[in-house]
Amino acid sequence: MHGTRQSAQISLAPLIASAITLGMLLLAIVLVAQSFRGMESAKVTAARSAAKQLAVSVDDRILAITAPPSTALAVLSHDPLARATSLDARMARLPVIADILQSSDIVSAVYAGYRNGDFFLLRKVRSSGVLQFPDAPQETRFLLQTITREGGDPIGEWHFYDADMQPIQRRVVGDYTYDPRSRPWFNTAAASNTTELSAPYVFFTTHETGLTLSRRAATGPETSGAVFGIDVTVTDLSHQLTELRQTPDTRIAIVNADRRVLADSGAKGVADPAISAALDAAGKTAEDEPVAHYTVDNRDWYGMTEPLAALEEENLTIAVAIPADELLAEVWDTLFRQTIIAGAIALLLLVLGWFLGRRVGRPLERLTDQVSQLSRFRFDTSVKSDSHIREARKLSVALDDMAKTIRSFQSISTVLNRGQNLNELLRDILEQIVHILGQERGGIYLFSRQDQTLTLAVNEGLELPSAIEGLTTDTSDSDIIRLLQDRISGHPVFAILRNRGKSLVGILVVEMEMGDHTQLSDDLILFVDEIAGSAAVAIETRELIESQQALLDGIIRLVANAIDAKSPYTGGHCERVPKLAHMLIDEAVASTDSTFGPFSMTEEQRYEFHLAAWLHDCGKITSPEYVVDKAVKLETIHNRIHEIRTRFELLHRDAEIHYLTTVLNGGDEPRARSRRDEAQAKLQDEFAFIARTNQGAEFMEDADIERIREIGAYTWQRHFNDRIGLSSDEEQSVADLPDPPLPVTENLLSDKAEHLRPWGDRIPPVQKNDPRNRWGFDMKLPEYADNRGEIHNLTVPRGTLTEEERFKINEHIVQTICMLDALPLPDSLANVPRLAGTHHERMDGQGYPCGLNAEDMGIPERIMAVADVFEALTAVDRPYKKGKSLTESLTIMSTMVTNGHIDRDVFELFIRSGTYRRYAEEHLRPEQINDVNESLFMNTD
Repeated sequence: MHGTRQSAQISLAPLIASAITLGMLLLAIVLVAQSFRGMESAKVTAARSAAKQLAVSVDDRILAITAPPSTALAVLSHDPLARATSLDARMARLPVIADILQSSDIVSAVYAGYRNGDFFLLRKVRSSGVLQFPDAPQETRFLLQTITREGGDPIGEWHFYDADMQPIQRRVVGDYTYDPRSRPWFNTAAASNTTELSAPYVFFTTHETGLTLSRRAATGPETSGAVFGIDVTVTDLSHQLTELRQTPDTRIAIVNADRRVLADSGAKGVADPAISAALDAAGKTAEDEPVAHYTVDNRDWYGMTEPLAALEEENLTIAVAIPADELLAEVWDTLFRQTIIAGAIALLLLVLGWFLGRRVGRPLERLTDQVSQLSRFRFDTSVKSDSHIREARKLSVALDDMAKTIRSFQSISTVLNRGQNLNELLRDILEQIVHILGQERGGIYLFSRQDQTLTLAVNEGLELPSAIEGLTTDTSDSDIIRLLQDRISGHPVFAILRNRGKSLVGILVVEMEMGDHTQLSDDLILFVDEIAGSAAVAIETRELIESQQALLDGIIRLVANAIDAKSPYTGGHCERVPKLAHMLIDEAVASTDSTFGPFSMTEEQRYEFHLAAWLHDCGKITSPEYVVDKAVKLETIHNRIHEIRTRFELLHRDAEIHYLTTVLNGGDEPRARSRRDEAQAKLQDEFAFIARTNQGAEFMEDADIERIREIGAYTWQRHFNDRIGLSSDEEQSVADLPDPPLPVTENLLSDKAEHLRPWGDRIPPVQKNDPRNRWGFDMKLPEYADNRGEIHNLTVPRGTLTEEERFKINEHIVQTICMLDALPLPDSLANVPRLAGTHHERMDGQGYPCGLNAEDMGIPERIMAVADVFEALTAVDRPYKKGKSLTESLTIMSTMVTNGHIDRDVFELFIRSGTYRRYAEEHLRPEQINDVNESLFMNTD
């Protein structure tokens, strides 16, 4: 401490003066900076508003570009050109096409495509001020491009016309094989009754950027399926953008969803780094505005983007980049002037601050030596000052009182912060308060809200009643004290313990038997009340911690019970697995075996494992019930075997009808009856086979699978519309499928397109290369989210679940990890998601969801896996299977050890410690508990 004081170079007085001056100077700097930020924000806001207005202007221009050609196209759809089937007939309508082409500078081509592949197009040879066909004759102003297929092979011809539409030259172009039927504009318009507008794109022949408007010819028997189109250019948008720049170096561009530049102010396109940076920074903010601030080529820029309402489906965006030095030029000039003024004011304040600092610092300097004693924790030091400054004198008195108060609080604060167990905390609080007051005896009562009773929790040497009744939560402090005075004799002082919500927590009783108890000062009583208030908060906090932990345990059991209650097939699983896992953990901790000898767990780790065990299957709450409960192969929400039985019934009835028809028509009745009986018997046999297959209990041979496909190939007639009475999900599945006219011949069993349910945007992040996968999942994702195909389900080789449904079952562990990882768990519970989510991993790395191997898992994870497997094998509350006996279960688990599924050391500990039998005696039925030859399952190496 002495060396530290010697190293000081600045006395207290100049330090205070410097601090005051620095504060004033800092205030000036802050004000200037705020002024700059305000002006900068105003400029940014103005730029943002200008960008919005620019977007509106561009929208209007795009609408102005597309409206006139759309009108002309609507008129053209009724023109006889749609009915013309020869080139001469189409040439006769050339003046009409020429009038439309010459009506607007932005129309670059007018054309018609026909269903047979013919094409008839008139275009300007000079568009956007550029000659598009340099090899055309000198006087050429228009080019007619035609393709006809009168003889089968396409014949391409180019006809050149002057400004008066007089022919100049005709060329046969052999390699001109353009087919309008392959173009999007033709197919889109052919399927529509309105004018269709394409996205901006580069034209095939002229390489200009523009739009195509197309419309199907008016419906009629002679239209030949014609589709008319008009190409319009948007080149003049770039000139308009150039004129709308706010500063000389402002960059403006219009881009589509693929970031292709359609128009820009500087003809730099997507290569312009300022525009590219503005697009990359879309969504970021500057000055609380949706404007991005970035640096490109050592120059600061402000960038903003605005969606265009025109051509909404094309997601057009206008991007604006403004150099910061140009936008903020006026701001910097104003800032310079304000800085000069602020500097002058700061200089004046420096002189004034130094004078005031000296006046305040001198008396405080005299207190330094006295206060330094407090810095060495000597709170018994008297702090006095003879300063004529009133504040300095009051400070010395306050510091002296503070030292005394700190001595009193040191003892009690240690107790309040140290207590963990509530009973120990209460005893320590009473001991310290009694000592501070200089007394020897006391007690603490705790209030029970349920019983409306004060119960004695701690007593030091007093004869106090064990309980005091007659109180409510609304009883005032004065009434409580009167009641206590009637029940407790002597000279006690009472402190009412209330929590932060002013609710009654308890009562502190101290017997004032040392000294003159009649001279209790108000300050002492207030001090006792304040200490009691701190004790009440500490008591409340400890009670809250204990009640919150109890609440957390209750919620976890509630979730686990809800999962078990969701499906009758897994009832009790979430409750039994934790019990078995805890039994194994205790054995592992107590084991002296080399594998488990170093293993131990703290209380926090045990609680962490306890939570993980209860929540190990919490993801099952997201698993569809119809998959979890699937008992037969064709079951979804219901068992679809009934639909297939109905189809068999139809075929059975058809055989009967065929027999009766044959008899009525005079046919051979015995022969017809024989055929009917044979067909009906075969149907009975094959439906019985399908019904057995639906059970899914045995492994299917290849011959059975082939037989299902052969049966499925039988056909039947459907006479009713299967597109009515559907749910929205079913309607969506058939929306893009053709609806054939009735009656329809259908297969007896089929895998239809509507049976497939794609993932869409609901793909779970389980694949290793998925950027959303931050948990390390490594699972195979089925091609479809669901496949309800009848043959697909019936040909499942083993069990009832398809690949898609098996994934849904397995996905519950993914959901378990994701759900638990989303919880704001404290550090002491950070491993809960891992402990709960690894019980389906295998020692050989073939498990899921992360493909971990033995080296990746600790003893708790391996124990969880063994507990989960054994409970599943022996469970008796699953209707689709019988609970296995101890020997059967251990035999299966022994095979799983050999196959690298579960850990051998944990399995042998499970047997050697007798844990399996203790668990069985509590949870298994008597017939499951048989004599087990444990040596058969132990490693003899």
